[in-house]
Amino acid sequence: MTQTFGEIDHPARLLMGPGPINVHPRVLRAMSVQLLGQFDPEFTGYMNETMALYRQVFQTTNRWTFLIDGTSRAAIEAALVSTLAPGDEVVVVNAGRFGLLLSEIAERCDAKVTLVDGEWGTVVDPQAVEDAVKRVRPRLVACVHGDTSTTMAQPIEAIGEICRRYDTLLYVDATATIGGMSVPVDAWQADLVTAGLQKCLGGPSGSGPITISDRAAEHIFSRRHVEKGLATGGAVGAGRRIASNYFDLAMIMDYWSDKRLNHHTEAASMLFAARECARVVLEEGLEARFARHAQAGAAVVAGVEAMGLQVYGDQAHKMTNVTAVLAPAGVDYDRVKARMRTEFEIEIGAAFGPLAGKVWRIGAMGVNARKHAVLQTLAALEAVLRWEGFTTPAGAGVDAAAKVFA
Repeated sequence: MTQTFGEIDHPARLLMGPGPINVHPRVLRAMSVQLLGQFDPEFTGYMNETMALYRQVFQTTNRWTFLIDGTSRAAIEAALVSTLAPGDEVVVVNAGRFGLLLSEIAERCDAKVTLVDGEWGTVVDPQAVEDAVKRVRPRLVACVHGDTSTTMAQPIEAIGEICRRYDTLLYVDATATIGGMSVPVDAWQADLVTAGLQKCLGGPSGSGPITISDRAAEHIFSRRHVEKGLATGGAVGAGRRIASNYFDLAMIMDYWSDKRLNHHTEAASMLFAARECARVVLEEGLEARFARHAQAGAAVVAGVEAMGLQVYGDQAHKMTNVTAVLAPAGVDYDRVKARMRTEFEIEIGAAFGPLAGKVWRIGAMGVNARKHAVLQTLAALEAVLRWEGFTTPAGAGVDAAAKVFA
């Protein structure tokens, strides 16, 4: 018996967790445009335009600024597998789930990992990073700018200066901050920075913007091997071959260059989405966008605190776009989250690792970093908490947040 299921027709939820978020309507429209062949001059023109747009978003002059087809984790893996060879030393700055992810991917590259740990809810002291770099002289330092598992934003500029002093490459995962907080790649002196569309950029998951400095590109190209089916006389190359074919940045960079050396079929609809995300960001203006996210995040903080709730972590280093709220004693953690969805069609995030069952994570990103979305979320949270027996002044959260927007 044939089973086709029904047409996709779910409720229009307000996604106020740590990502994904609601997609900007312009981005949805861009994704519906008919496909072109990957070597059509009009399509390769879109590729070049996307590179130019993301140079501005990343605040860089890097020639090698393009897209990895796949989620933000695909871009992370491409950066690490193309940079690290077996036996390479790597220092990983770790104070949350996604620092641990970087260490796991580096271990899968058979690199030698040195962790510089900080407590969850804090950031790592740059001096500790320098001590580790001085000791092991790594090929790469890897860190996360904004770790949504803890909602902390690691200061990067001092780490970039350390890496230049010791001739070490710096990789930064900016998935959760790009388009919502400043990611000044050149000012950071970062060598590889990756991102994703599904958070502050206001797009769908499935495309990973990446930017690569000339010195990182030189290292990656030293490992370039041409695929057997494309090379005359078999595969050719130098250095240790990059362990992944799909995530081989040397080959992908040849694909995005004027050579147009075929690597894979570019995900056209995702390229259209990424291009439109960048256009939306740049039309608003970077500084205006950062200010809007900061205001929305401050409103969330003011609202939850006015309800008598506590914000988690070191507030001096909190991400502007995601807030972790400690669940009060006596309420059912999972049921609060579920009732936000079933009663109000609003999604907030749960937590991982040592914070599982202890904090809810509320995001205010992209189209949702706006007054109406924040006020609706706070009003719904207040109602659900009262239904669960938590006492809070009626309307206090919405009133406090509204003052921030005023």
